[in-house]
Amino acid sequence: MSTGSYFEPIDARRYKPTAHASGAWDPDEQHFSPLGGLVVHAMEGHLAGRADDGLVLSRISFDILGRLALDECEIRVETIRPGRTIELVEAVVLIAGRAVVRARAWLLAAGDTSAVAGGAPAPLTPPDELVPWPMSEVWPGGYIASLDVRPLAAPQPGRTTAWISTGLDLVAGESSSALASYIALVDTANGIAARQSPTAWMFPNVDLTVHLHRRPEGRWTGLDTTVTFGPTGQGVTSTVLHDVHGAIGHAQQILTVRPQPAATPPGRQA
Repeated sequence: MSTGSYFEPIDARRYKPTAHASGAWDPDEQHFSPLGGLVVHAMEGHLAGRADDGLVLSRISFDILGRLALDECEIRVETIRPGRTIELVEAVVLIAGRAVVRARAWLLAAGDTSAVAGGAPAPLTPPDELVPWPMSEVWPGGYIASLDVRPLAAPQPGRTTAWISTGLDLVAGESSSALASYIALVDTANGIAARQSPTAWMFPNVDLTVHLHRRPEGRWTGLDTTVTFGPTGQGVTSTVLHDVHGAIGHAQQILTVRPQPAATPPGRQA
């Protein structure tokens, strides 16, 4: 894996994932995390041709519609609700002509609300004071292997707070914003606080929703994550998002929880 990026551009709308984007559940699939960042990158490219209107991306939701093959993908972006103070943008990711991800982003007008700002939790211990954790000992795949993970304490089942960063570019030969690079690491949350061993149980997320009250800064994504499994096959991964200056928002992921086929007792179906 000599390339220094998660994706290589083919043209204005098509991208080829590198081996660094390979998934933790299946190395022949893409990990969703860098693909989520690529979607934000494509949305920002869609908006770049117009004058600065003071709108900032404040919420983005991703629905994962199908298998994310480690193959060429196309991203189509359109504005579906234009406005001067509120705008809605939609992106669809296609692989082999089939929609596999649908994302919607709300852009809201920026303004000076510093006089009333408050309510965020305290900043996390800076990553420079922490020791790296080999997350690849728990999860396979090129994406996980590409990360620098620094937990504030030893990861626990269902509860971990950690910093995530990478030395790789999101797209080869293209500049990516701090926001796109940040979002490209958020989906890691479901893996850093696994409640059960992924060799015995599957708990992939079928969505990711990110709400932001401040734009991220710097190269580190802070994840203060709690994972809950319910009694009927569903789970939720909830994360307070941080950068090195403090909390910036929240992320939520819904999980489908089921035993791995090899761990299924005789007479039961996976």
